Amino acid sequence: MAISKYAENGRLDIARNLFDQMPTRTVISWNAMISGYSRWAKFDESLILVSIMHHSNIKLNDTTFSTILSVCAKLKSLVQGKQTHCLVLKCGYESFEFVGSALLFFYANCFQIEDAKRIFDDLHHGNELLWSLLLVGYVQCNLMRDAFDVFMKMPRKDVVAWTKLISGYAKSEDGCEKALKMFWWMRDSGEVMPNEYTFDTVIRACGRLCALCEGKVVHGLLIKYGFEFNHSIGGALIEFYCSCEAFDDAMRVYDRLVNPCLNASNSLIDGLISMGKTVDAELILNRLTEANPVSYNLMIKGYAVKGRVEDSKRLFEKMPHRTVFSLNIMISVYSKSGEIEKALQLFEEIKGERNPVTWNSMMSGYVQNNLHEEALELYVTVCRLAIDRTRSTFPVLFHACSCLGSLQQGQLLHAHLAKTPFASNVYVGTSLIDMYSRCGSIAEAQTSFSCMSSPNVAAWSALINGYAHHGLGSEAVLLFERMLEQEIVPNAVTFVGILSACARTGLVDEGMEIFYSMEECYGVVPTLEHYACLVDLLGRSGHLQEAEEFIKKMPIEPDTVVWGALLSACWFWRNMEVGERVAEKMLGLDPKATSAYVILSNIYAASGKWGKKMYIRKRLMDLEVKKDPGCSWIALSSGVYTFSVEDRIYPDCKVIYMTLEHLTANLNSIAQID
Repeated sequence: MAISKYAENGRLDIARNLFDQMPTRTVISWNAMISGYSRWAKFDESLILVSIMHHSNIKLNDTTFSTILSVCAKLKSLVQGKQTHCLVLKCGYESFEFVGSALLFFYANCFQIEDAKRIFDDLHHGNELLWSLLLVGYVQCNLMRDAFDVFMKMPRKDVVAWTKLISGYAKSEDGCEKALKMFWWMRDSGEVMPNEYTFDTVIRACGRLCALCEGKVVHGLLIKYGFEFNHSIGGALIEFYCSCEAFDDAMRVYDRLVNPCLNASNSLIDGLISMGKTVDAELILNRLTEANPVSYNLMIKGYAVKGRVEDSKRLFEKMPHRTVFSLNIMISVYSKSGEIEKALQLFEEIKGERNPVTWNSMMSGYVQNNLHEEALELYVTVCRLAIDRTRSTFPVLFHACSCLGSLQQGQLLHAHLAKTPFASNVYVGTSLIDMYSRCGSIAEAQTSFSCMSSPNVAAWSALINGYAHHGLGSEAVLLFERMLEQEIVPNAVTFVGILSACARTGLVDEGMEIFYSMEECYGVVPTLEHYACLVDLLGRSGHLQEAEEFIKKMPIEPDTVVWGALLSACWFWRNMEVGERVAEKMLGLDPKATSAYVILSNIYAASGKWGKKMYIRKRLMDLEVKKDPGCSWIALSSGVYTFSVEDRIYPDCKVIYMTLEHLTANLNSIAQID
């Protein structure tokens, strides 16, 4: 049939012209045209043609229903799919194998898994295809326990079913180990042979786990099965070896590929950049006869990570074809290098091409350059223009609220978050906990934590840090113990939080025990930040000599932060003897350490050593450095206003000072009466 031939070859205009000229059209000709549109992703045209067909009183058959349900699935058009389902029931085609399969596929693809399950329960006895489709549906919805139950009950498990389940585990959080167990079970069962998709999934799972030995075994197996030179698997192997930092193995795989495709080359460039081998990545890029935008984007990002901003700019200018992704990267590059005006210029240049990442990059750029209010104003524009928000949108804005100390703005954003699919996301939830903690609402931080179904180590650490920030040391220790009971392994950030909490509430014994358990029990090597926390813990508790001895025995050279923690404690406890020694150490590391001069000056003042105080102040003035003034802020009418002593930058400052004088006078008069 001519219409079918032209439609299959993509000549839809000719096929439609022939179709329109037909004096009499059969259901076959209608189906040929509808299928042609569907095959070439002209989904709206398919739906329109089916509607015309139905209203022309042409009887739809099983082929028509199968095609149109597949179209509704791809469009995720729930309403039109359900209307088609009603018509299927009316015409009695539900029990047809391909129609039943298309129905289940439609509901699963629209994430209506309960409806998909009902189709399965009604029809699976006469339709074996439905087992695989329901399995795929559960995997798509990340319902891996249900997917596994279906898999175990399947009358026949083919390689597609095994691979889909393995792939589902590999893509789910903390599921890569299960994916590998399923693969070895598949091998041991002998039911089916793995195909290239199976190996591709498994080798990527090994990469995420950095399981070098196991991955090499899988590599040996795929050589045995003849998939070594498959370009997709070649790319997966390169990514795997780069993830395991096995640079030589990655290069061997790449060199053995005959005419490596761009995907494999880009995988190697990406892997080398992630390993910090920017120069090697540069060599691979230069070897390419023809690079695509992905190659350039990876290299631009690689340069930026290494701080080679000028190289990023040079390569960006050299790009023959810039994509939105390239522009998004450069917005981030300019923002990180403090060139926010150039970032904004790029943002304005791509008005018609902006995607959610573009908006996120610009908001993030504002926050990185301390333009927090501008970031929030840009978010208002995002809402007004109905731009899609992504998982990365909210953490940036919550951080802006934290920096402004604006609890009201944070609560408003939280209300917006609640209406999105990201409300239960751990990454977003962690930033929410951090925002509430920093904005003074530890109760709301606790509530946000409680609402998370499976908090990870970052979420636990954020709440522990929140407790530390609010001086709730005992609560932080209890939370830390709960975290360990849940078998969540603490990381370096967790220990900074818990040690800070112990320091602020004088829990010396608990803090010391936790510090010495870091490396021994959890494999976390203490950094300068952890040592500073412990010095702070000892110093705040009055153990100044012990803190000084502890610093001297540190396996790494202490910095000004570590000595500064002890110097602050010396000022608190009015210990001039230790304070002088510590200040000398600090100034030896940084002769312009303003804080050392200021704290030592305060120690002398507290001890009545006014001559020494004046000498330190003179040294400070001779260095022509000065302490940044302290400031306060207040949030009014959605704006945050910062001010310091004798501040006169605001237009209404005269009225403000007059009001303050009036309040002071009233307070003084009340005090005299009392």
